[in-house]
Amino acid sequence: MPFARRHADGRIASLHRDAVDDAEFLADDHPDVQAFVGNDSAAREDFNRLDADFVRVIEDVIDTLIVKNLINITDLPEQAQAKLFARKSFRERVSKSSLRLFDQPTDFGDVI
Repeated sequence: MPFARRHADGRIASLHRDAVDDAEFLADDHPDVQAFVGNDSAAREDFNRLDADFVRVIEDVIDTLIVKNLINITDLPEQAQAKLFARKSFRERVSKSSLRLFDQPTDFGDVI
């Protein structure tokens, strides 16, 4: 349970285990405490979004390599194949209920 001293602008300056002069008690999960120790939820959400975007890029690269016959799906480990099939299946289910922007399929449609 941290006790926090704040700067004049309200940001946490330091955390203490024990009560000290002009320090306020804050719960461990208080947003200011989490931000001070580097567990900022907004930054974590940004990183998760970037991570998800990067996974999509990797998936598209694999699809491109397969389309160009540079690799076969069977060249990948079974676990990777299963994850790719699961993602592709999920994306197909989701996209059936979403807006279609192209009337014709692209080269990257049903690669796997």
